[in-house]
Amino acid sequence: MQEAWGKLLDHGGKVMLAGEQVVETGYSFSTQAPGPPERRTQERHVKILRVGVLVVEGRRELCLIRNISAGGLMAHVYSPMKIDQDVVVELKTHEAIPGRVAWTRDSNVGVAFDAPVDIADLLANPTTLDNGWRARSPRIEVDRAATIRIDGVPSLAHIRDISQSGVKIETTATLAIDGDVVISPEGFRPIAGVARWQDGERAGIVFNEVIRLNELIAWIKGG
Repeated sequence: MQEAWGKLLDHGGKVMLAGEQVVETGYSFSTQAPGPPERRTQERHVKILRVGVLVVEGRRELCLIRNISAGGLMAHVYSPMKIDQDVVVELKTHEAIPGRVAWTRDSNVGVAFDAPVDIADLLANPTTLDNGWRARSPRIEVDRAATIRIDGVPSLAHIRDISQSGVKIETTATLAIDGDVVISPEGFRPIAGVARWQDGERAGIVFNEVIRLNELIAWIKGG
């Protein structure tokens, strides 16, 4: 366990995959288990991933959870696993979720839970790592329309994922990095923020205020 844990940490104490840049854990209310990861060649920013434990044939192994839904998860693992192999997932202390391996690709596996889990409960209890670092606000995958205003000029956008502190969108509008933006998700109130990055039609916005978790979950479930 200690050897595996050492592979998960960089010199700053952040959780990452050895030799690879990753993003933070994604969450979805879907009852389907996440599919294999998309193959991307562009460089990605290092952020904190949620650490979990997989119990396989009686042994406990650390893993990095890339995506989790009500129906399953996708994780980076450090030992070979077989399709249809029974596993138990531990996301929080004293919580064991039985499931089976649905697919494998390289060092990633998909696990389908035997029964759906409560994603709202997982979001309301963010993990704290053993080294004292606290996970970032979890991002939640959504597919919702929005309007953004840049210098008062409205443009259409599409929300791809959202957290209490920011959002990733797709838009044909050009955002000024570190410039002020107001985004109005469909069915939600306007939120002021700052554009942090843009890559083609994809962009990231950091909110000026943290959205209350219960408010965010209510909006996601109401969509």
